[in-house]
Amino acid sequence: MQSETRTVKIPLLNAAEGLAVFGPQDKFLKLVEQQMEASISSREAEIVISGEKQEVDSLEQLFNVLLQLFRGGYNPSERDIVYALDLARSMQAEELLDLFKAEITSTFRGKPIRVKTIGQRHYVKTIKKQDVVFGIGPAGTGKTYLAVVLAVAALKEGSVKRIILTRPAVEAGENLGFLPGDLQEKVDPYLRPLYDALHDVLGPDQTAKAFERGTIEIAPLAYMRGRTLDDAFIILDEAQNTTPEQMKMFLTRLGFGSKMVITGDVTQIDLPRGKNSGLIEAQRILRDIEEIGFIFFTEQDVVRHSLVQKIIVAYNWDAENKA
Repeated sequence: MQSETRTVKIPLLNAAEGLAVFGPQDKFLKLVEQQMEASISSREAEIVISGEKQEVDSLEQLFNVLLQLFRGGYNPSERDIVYALDLARSMQAEELLDLFKAEITSTFRGKPIRVKTIGQRHYVKTIKKQDVVFGIGPAGTGKTYLAVVLAVAALKEGSVKRIILTRPAVEAGENLGFLPGDLQEKVDPYLRPLYDALHDVLGPDQTAKAFERGTIEIAPLAYMRGRTLDDAFIILDEAQNTTPEQMKMFLTRLGFGSKMVITGDVTQIDLPRGKNSGLIEAQRILRDIEEIGFIFFTEQDVVRHSLVQKIIVAYNWDAENKA
């Protein structure tokens, strides 16, 4: 049975619109053409798409959504094009219109910070709603960055009085004694990604002042023991490298008026052989507690270079086929 074919024409208001959706030197267009069989061309003031009906329907939605985003003042990136095409295959690309409208906050330079994927939107909504949230998934999905952004927003609006950021220093065996320098110099290499996120949102000067005032604190996980943390936004990063005992210790620090976000990637566990991951144990033990949110990111949520997504997919495929 011959598949149904279709041709559609999407009008453009000007040449700038064609450049925005096709990209510089047609870079975005080539990305789409690599993954779709349909013919896509630009004639005068319109985009013409011809091919099998299902593909043409998807591409019609894709380009209409990209044009609406551009007309609304948003310039789609290469990553946006790849993600929009993924969504358009299942006719979900219109979800991007709401996604890119909402701003969480802005960087210290005034650039708006928005969620980039549906998974990220669900994560942000869950953090705002729940007191304890686990963000689990591959590198590059914005788990830590968005948690820091929301922590700073909560501090600015006065819903918390301080931010506490922590990671297990697993490569140093939580001992840190053999590293040169004072405590801050010893833990800094482990906490650099958290500093980077703070500098992006607050700027280096405001970040330094917040540390001086004690409104932002960064410490290795071992230093959380024995504390109760009230009116704080607490982020545990790289949680896959906690032991079950450390995870229980951390979670039971939760005080009144506080919020906890725990992030990690269960495919990148650096614990010594034979030690269980506290993040994996927590999923099993806490999954039925309604007040705790679990958000699972996939490679589709990766917001780094599009090649990162392909690398993650390749490694996942290799792991599944070895099992």
